[in-house]
Amino acid sequence: MDITEKVLQAIKGAGEPVNAGKVTEITKLDRKEVDKAMKKLKEEGLIVSPKRCYWEAK
Repeated sequence: MDITEKVLQAIKGAGEPVNAGKVTEITKLDRKEVDKAMKKLKEEGLIVSPKRCYWEAK
């Protein structure tokens, strides 16, 4: 499982909108890697933001 998949699974598994800091805690990945993966997921339309700085899976 690559980093982007891990980040997506963490967001799905959280059960509520999460910020990048929470994803970093859940996945134990480096914050820069999480930010890069979340940027990719946003561009692909796999995650959406219900409120500022928080994300959930579509």
